Amino acid sequence: MSTNVIQNVFVAQNRQIATLFQRDSSAPNTCKLLPFHGKLAWTGISSMHMHTWSKFHSGFANRRPIFCNAATTTAVPYLDKVDFLKLQNGSDIRGVAVPGVEGEPISLTEPVTEAIAAAFAAWLCDKRKADATRPLRVSIGHDSRISAQKLQDAVSRGITGAGLEVIQYGLASTPAMFNSTMTEDEAFFCPVDGAIMITASHLPFNRNGFKFFTNAGGLGKPDIKDILDRAADIYKSFTEECLSQSKKRASESVKKADYMTVYTSDLVKAVRKAAGNIEKPLEGFHIVVDAGNGAGGFFAAKVLEPLGAITSGSQFLEPDGMFPNHIPNPEDKAAMKAITKAVLDNKADLGIIFDTDVDRSAAVDSTGRELNRNRLIALMSAIVLEEHPGTTIVTDSVTSDGLTAFIERKLGGKHHRFKRGYKNVIDEAIRLNAVGEESHLAIETSGHGALKENHWLDDGAYLMVKLLNKLASARASGNGGGSKVLTDLVEGLEEPGFAVELRLKINQNHPDLKGRPFREYGEAVLEHLENYVASDPKLQKAPVNYEGLRVSGYGGWFLLRLSLHDPVLPLNIEGPTDADAVKLGLAVASAVKEFPALDTSVLDKFVQAS
Repeated sequence: MSTNVIQNVFVAQNRQIATLFQRDSSAPNTCKLLPFHGKLAWTGISSMHMHTWSKFHSGFANRRPIFCNAATTTAVPYLDKVDFLKLQNGSDIRGVAVPGVEGEPISLTEPVTEAIAAAFAAWLCDKRKADATRPLRVSIGHDSRISAQKLQDAVSRGITGAGLEVIQYGLASTPAMFNSTMTEDEAFFCPVDGAIMITASHLPFNRNGFKFFTNAGGLGKPDIKDILDRAADIYKSFTEECLSQSKKRASESVKKADYMTVYTSDLVKAVRKAAGNIEKPLEGFHIVVDAGNGAGGFFAAKVLEPLGAITSGSQFLEPDGMFPNHIPNPEDKAAMKAITKAVLDNKADLGIIFDTDVDRSAAVDSTGRELNRNRLIALMSAIVLEEHPGTTIVTDSVTSDGLTAFIERKLGGKHHRFKRGYKNVIDEAIRLNAVGEESHLAIETSGHGALKENHWLDDGAYLMVKLLNKLASARASGNGGGSKVLTDLVEGLEEPGFAVELRLKINQNHPDLKGRPFREYGEAVLEHLENYVASDPKLQKAPVNYEGLRVSGYGGWFLLRLSLHDPVLPLNIEGPTDADAVKLGLAVASAVKEFPALDTSVLDKFVQAS
C-alpha cells in the first residue's frame, strides 16, 4: 500500500479521522459512495479501510466530507471569509476576478475557484458513475479574459486534487465545452464526463465566472447552489498542505487538447451537408466577422474560409480580455454599429457578430440591416418552421406583439412567450416537448438561441450556421442573391416605431421596505400596478403571461417585471410612436409613485423628455 494519503477532512472535530484512509496509487481513481447519508467522497478506499470506517460511521452520519491530499492540517491564515452564495448568477457563477474597478473588491480568488472546482467534482461524482478503467474526466476552457489563465490553473487544481482527470482546451467557446461531453473521440479524451467554461459573457474585463455542463446540458440553479454550498465547506477546511499538494498534482497530471478543431470541423460539415455535400458551398460570398476580441475569432478562418467564403474586413478577431474596441455583445448598440460599418465598408454579403464566449450571436445583411433581437427570432423562426411546420417557438417575455403576429399568422407556427433567462426558455421548450407539444426552437432577444436538433444548446455559432445553410442551399438550387435570401424571410414582420427599456431600482436601505426582502417589495409594486390597470379602460392585461405584468394599450404594450437576480424592476415599453410609448410610461409612473423606495428617476426623465 502506498503511503500517498488522501484525507477525508471533516469540519471541526472530525479532522482526526482523516488520516485513517489511504489509496493505492496504482489503482484507477473512482467515485465510491461512503456508507453515510450526505455528499459523495472522492477516494479509492480499500475494503479494510471501509471496515475501519464503520467504527466511526454512527458518530458522523450527517457530516459533509471534504478532501485534500495532505496528512497535516496547518491552517491557511490569508483566506478571507467568503459568502459563496453571492457568487451565484442564476445557472452560472460570476464574480470579480481582478482589481481595477473602484468599489469592486475581488471575490473570485484562486482559493475560492479551487474550492468551487473541487465542489463540482464532488457534485459530478454524486451524479455519475466512474468507468472502472479510468477516472471521471472534466474539460476546462476559457474565453479571452485577462484572468482566464490563473482561474484555469485554479480549476485544474481543484479537479485533479479530487482525483479526477483534467483536459485543458485553452481558448474555447461555451458551446464547444458542452459538445465535448458528447463527442466520441479518444484522441481528444472525449467524451468527458463534465465540462467547465470560464467566462462572464459580456461583463467588464474585471469579471469572470463559470458555466458547468454534463451531457444532459447546462447545470440549473439548484445544482449551482448545491455546488456553492459544498465549496463553502471545502474552503473552510483548506490547509497549506492541501493547496500545495493540489498544485503539484495538477502540474503532473493535466492533459491538453485542441478540441476547437473538432468543434469547428462539425460546423463546417453541417453547412456542406445542407448544400448537398459541396466542398465550398459559400464560394464567392463575402462574409465579415466581428468577434469583439472575445473567443469567436475562430469562425472566420476555421469555419467560413474552409467553406469558400471571403472574410476580408473581419475585425477584432484577436483575443484581448480588455475588450478595447467595443463590448462583445450582440445587444450593444456600439457593437452592432461596428459590424454594420464593417459590412458596408467592405461591401460584404453578410456580417456576423458574437458575444465573448460565442453562445450568443447576431447578423447584419448586405444593406446594413441588423438581424438581432426580434428580427433574429423572426428569421430563425422562419427557417425552423420551414423544416418543422406548425412547431412552437419559445421566446423570452420581452418579445414584441409584432413578432407574435409574424410567427402565428404568416409562418403558421405558435408563439409561446415565456420568461427572461436563456435557461428558463430552453427548459420550457424541453418541458413542452415532454408533454406532447412539439417545439424545435427556444430563443431570447439577447441572442441566446437553442435548437432541438442541436441538443438544446444555446450556441451562437450554430445559429449562424443555420443562416449559412440557407445561403448555401439557396446557391446550390440556383437561387442566389446574397443575404437577400435571409432578408426576404423576415418580410412582413411588424416592428414598433419606438421601444425602450428602463430599469427602476429598489433602494434596499429605504425605510419603506420595513425590513422586507426586495423581492417582496417588488411583488407589492406589481400587484398595485395590476389593480391600477384593471381600473383603466384604455389598458388591458395580457390574458397569458408568465413573468411580471404585461399590458396592452395605445397601440403598444409595456412589461414590468422583477429582475432575476437584482433589486431592479425592468420596464419595457413599445409603441407605434414615442408619444404612444410616453402614454404607457405615464400610466406606470402614476401607479408606482406610492412606492418611495422605488427609484423612478429614469422613468420620470423619459416621460418628461419625450
